[in-house]
Amino acid sequence: MNVNLYGCRGKWIMVDLGMTFSGNEYPGVDLVFADLDFIEQRREDLLGIVLTHAHEDHIGAVPYFARKLGAPLYATPFTARLVAAKLQEEGILDEVELNVVNDLDEFELGPFGISYVPLAHSIAEGNALLIDTPFGRVFHTGDWKIDEEPQIGTPATAAELTEIGDEGVLALVCDSTNVFNPEPSGSEGEVYRGLQLEVAKHKGRRVLVTTFASNVARLQTLGAVARATGRQLCVAGRSLDRIIEAGQASGYLKDLPTPVDFDTAMSLPRGEVLIVATGGQGEPRAALARVAEENHPLALEAGDVVLFSSRQIPGNEIAIGRIQNRLAERGIVLVTDRQSLIHVSGHPGRPELEALYRWMRPEILVPVHGEIRHMREQASLGLASGIPKAVFQTNGDLVRLAPGAPGKIDEVRAGRLVLDGDMIVPADGDAVVMRRRLSNAGVVTVAVGKQGEVQVEALGLPLELERESFLDEVRRDVEGACAGARKARADAGKTREAVRLAARRAASRWTGKKPQIIVMMAQEG
Repeated sequence: MNVNLYGCRGKWIMVDLGMTFSGNEYPGVDLVFADLDFIEQRREDLLGIVLTHAHEDHIGAVPYFARKLGAPLYATPFTARLVAAKLQEEGILDEVELNVVNDLDEFELGPFGISYVPLAHSIAEGNALLIDTPFGRVFHTGDWKIDEEPQIGTPATAAELTEIGDEGVLALVCDSTNVFNPEPSGSEGEVYRGLQLEVAKHKGRRVLVTTFASNVARLQTLGAVARATGRQLCVAGRSLDRIIEAGQASGYLKDLPTPVDFDTAMSLPRGEVLIVATGGQGEPRAALARVAEENHPLALEAGDVVLFSSRQIPGNEIAIGRIQNRLAERGIVLVTDRQSLIHVSGHPGRPELEALYRWMRPEILVPVHGEIRHMREQASLGLASGIPKAVFQTNGDLVRLAPGAPGKIDEVRAGRLVLDGDMIVPADGDAVVMRRRLSNAGVVTVAVGKQGEVQVEALGLPLELERESFLDEVRRDVEGACAGARKARADAGKTREAVRLAARRAASRWTGKKPQIIVMMAQEG
């Protein structure tokens, strides 16, 4: 969930405003955002939000924070279309200034001069930013790779990047995601040939390919593969429909075969259809999951083939495995990028990083993206490659690039927020923390009436057939605690605590767990 801030002479620009998807650590939560408290306190000095490309981890938080921040947005046409759709869906399109940067024209925001530099990535219009300041130029790569055969767009050449380096680069702020990969990430042209060969193997079989909806180059590739193998193209997934619509409106995917509808796809001979579907990350409501569970208009049978033309995002392994097992159980053939060249990464491997260092020749390397170990490793790689200085940073670090020696000078608040229902709340707030505790250990409620009568209920404890015996024992222990409190003339607060401890000890004695205990006492009002 990328959010980067650059400050100069008291003014700020934001590069990207992304989100990430929730995991098990936030039960009941779908989306996670960066806490923007630092820049929210400086809204009047925020000159603009510049978006590098349209992946959710770079634009996904825009509809939730753009209006509050009050700063204009800047994006290239394809990215702007997807952002506009998000703003329209939230009903705030007319309240947020969205500037479309055509032809990569340079523009100025206070002390910052900003130019887009096209780089290859797994989406249309992946861009770096060249940020000019009175103290030097910053080259912010965004997400990128080197692709000798791009299927969409025209990335900057080695000569063009070298020319930028010749003019001087103060700092290279660079993607670290694939720094441990000793090989180049590979070309989309190679994937085209790999997919064509793989699909051609399966004559007479229905073939479904799942990939990231945002990968416009891969959609272009799959359209060409369908045509080359004599198959009709069928598209399953609303996010794919949106990306195709935005891509074609921006001048891409013009020669994509017109997709057939589901009924037509099912009526064609099995070897004459190529299905492209969402759901390769195990999303339970996506098209692939529904196909796997046999509740989608598109159907696969034993011997049909599913190609996973995408990488597994860390954390999704179990969900993906569940769908793959269900498909395999039905006799459907599975092919991943471990078995066939049907996917390449959108991020640079080690040789690509070293090439960019040679072209840019920055004074300072600032690794970003990936985890701590990735950024540490890239800092070491940059220094070993001859870059004079590298600055390692973590979330919330305030780093000086110039003037003077570069390095961390302060820390600011950089927590997480979550979208919980319709509310955006702190990830470490009471609601989420309590829900996590409840999911781990369950809850016991104890109600003590005015006459000392006790009622007990338990949820989420592993009691099975012993439930009633457990409740009876808790009830007796609580009654004993109340009697002891009365004898000691304890006040309401001490009585309540005695009840809570008695119930918790009983639960621990029975189950080995320490559930949350909710105590309600009539005498407390």
